[in-house]
Amino acid sequence: MNTKQTFQKIILVALVVALAAAALPLTGASAASQTESSTPPAARGVSNERLEKVWDRMQNRYERLGKLFDNDTKLIDRAEEMIARLKEAGQPTAELESALEAYQDALKQAHPIYESCKGILNSHKGFDSDGKVTDAEQAKVTVKELGEKFVGIRNAMDGTGKALVKLMKSIRDEQKPASTPASGS
Repeated sequence: MNTKQTFQKIILVALVVALAAAALPLTGASAASQTESSTPPAARGVSNERLEKVWDRMQNRYERLGKLFDNDTKLIDRAEEMIARLKEAGQPTAELESALEAYQDALKQAHPIYESCKGILNSHKGFDSDGKVTDAEQAKVTVKELGEKFVGIRNAMDGTGKALVKLMKSIRDEQKPASTPASGS
């Protein structure tokens, strides 16, 4: 995983936690005095602008996840081809087969969670069709629900795709013949 992806995941988790914390009451209830304003201060909770940015990023993340799920058969095919080549060469394949099986099992768990995100995105409760906040409280709930789905997908996948790709790369690197230095003649 590259640094940019790690940073993006950390930011997303922090935003989900912040939104979840913003939705929970952190202090006891008390009656307002007659001199206090009855309108809640704008500083309470997350701003609409922030919600809109988070919503936009979440939609982009959903699209990126869709591309990964669309390409899952390519990765599976490449892994199966590599297993077949290794077997033909009489080399062990158990580790690669195990990694492939773990990836396929994870996909079976994660894909339904991904599909369930469509309902949240299509209804976009609290947001209009342009991604602008129409109801801040509902928008917070929507963002939180979608964030929980993303966490569910990440937990279901549990790094199996990255592990499979890394293993395939290491096998390819081991299979490469040692390069000989070019002679100067």
